[in-house]
Amino acid sequence: MLIVHVFVQVKSDKVNDFIVATAENARNSVCEPGIARFDVVQQKDDPTRFVFVEVYRDAQAPARHKETPHYQRWRDTVADMMAAPRTSVKYENVFPGDPLWDMPKPSCG
Repeated sequence: MLIVHVFVQVKSDKVNDFIVATAENARNSVCEPGIARFDVVQQKDDPTRFVFVEVYRDAQAPARHKETPHYQRWRDTVADMMAAPRTSVKYENVFPGDPLWDMPKPSCG
């Protein structure tokens, strides 16, 4: 597993639009075979800040994700909504074990 935390700060007047676009991307992303989890959380004391917790099954999955139409649509849609460039940090799994990261997939298709 490869776990990536993506840190995003959005312009305050674009938060709702960002949430709509990001939720659509996340719904499609969890249907990708290389993605075990794709969680989006919003900071409670600063609603302009978000963290994506992306859990990939292998090291090539992030590149495959970035080739998908839904990711490219999201990237282009939210580009002007960013207050600062997004950053990310990569992690290795410690606990729970890799199989426990998988959640039942939503209806994909």
